[in-house]
Amino acid sequence: MDFNLHLSMNYPGHDYGGARFFSDLVEQAVLADRLGFRSVSVSEHHLLNVGLNPAPLMTAVKIAAHTRSIDIITSVAVLTFHDMRTYAGEVIMADIFTDGRLVLGVGRGGYAYEAERLGVPAAELRARFDESLAVLRALLAREEVSWDGTYYKFKPLTVMPRPARPGGPRMMMAVMNPDGIYHCAKKGFNILTTPLTGDKAQFRAQVDAFRRAKTELGEAGRDLILQASRAAFVTTSEAHRRAKLEQAQRHYGQLDNLYSGPGLLDAGIARSLPRTQTVEELAENILVCSAAEMVDRLGEFAECGVDRASLVLNFGSSQGETLETIHRIAEDVIPRLSERDSREGFPDAGGI
Repeated sequence: MDFNLHLSMNYPGHDYGGARFFSDLVEQAVLADRLGFRSVSVSEHHLLNVGLNPAPLMTAVKIAAHTRSIDIITSVAVLTFHDMRTYAGEVIMADIFTDGRLVLGVGRGGYAYEAERLGVPAAELRARFDESLAVLRALLAREEVSWDGTYYKFKPLTVMPRPARPGGPRMMMAVMNPDGIYHCAKKGFNILTTPLTGDKAQFRAQVDAFRRAKTELGEAGRDLILQASRAAFVTTSEAHRRAKLEQAQRHYGQLDNLYSGPGLLDAGIARSLPRTQTVEELAENILVCSAAEMVDRLGEFAECGVDRASLVLNFGSSQGETLETIHRIAEDVIPRLSERDSREGFPDAGGI
């Protein structure tokens, strides 16, 4: 199992400023590259502070200019917010400018507030995404593509320049439902997933769905990758752990508001709503703990078949705290987990 760092998901507020926030992201990516993380992830969200990043491809190019080898994954690029006829060219250019280190993670978007403010009815997100993905893949793979669908209708055209590699950059599919994971993997997609605030049973169902599809594909599925995302933070005492869990609880209160709630924002800042899940229940499902406990809990990821653990470290912490926990994971968690994997015979994830 290898490791991905999901760059800051928390824009603190208007006083903090965009320049400082995105400088923080680049600093995190540079440190992750230096410390040996396999990849970093950047989100795409508009009009709100949770996961703020209106230009993930631009961010990927910036990160690539300041790093040496780390892959940059869009987690996720929301295809429904773009016109694939122009977006395909932007993807090709980003792949060129990142020297092939771009991994295009795609999804339909999860915040109803965001979609509706951008003129995309939430009820149409799935259908629009499915057609957008089909159009994008066709434009990246072929010349003189025409289309007569529900949301796209156009005469033959060729996206320019053509991709540096056949079919464009490496791609991953974001999906949370176990049935969706199974069917997407059977189609040959690498998978990005998270149980969000779900329990271990939900997480196991997601992983099992992927492994079942991969097994059924046989040799054709040998190199498919499952990347699973979890909030994480290395704590140094029980008081520190409790403070970070309370911080995470506030963050997930914002996510509840945006994913399944009313979408209440104040000038772009999402309100944190009261949660039915307790802090103690949340603690069972995220990785806010000591380094030793994190080794054990991430070991369970490897044992059940996760290829890449994506760690969301900044859900309200300062930049200094975030950089410190990146160090702790790189120095106190990953080496010990790698040693254990070697002793127990888990193979290298390989992959994209």
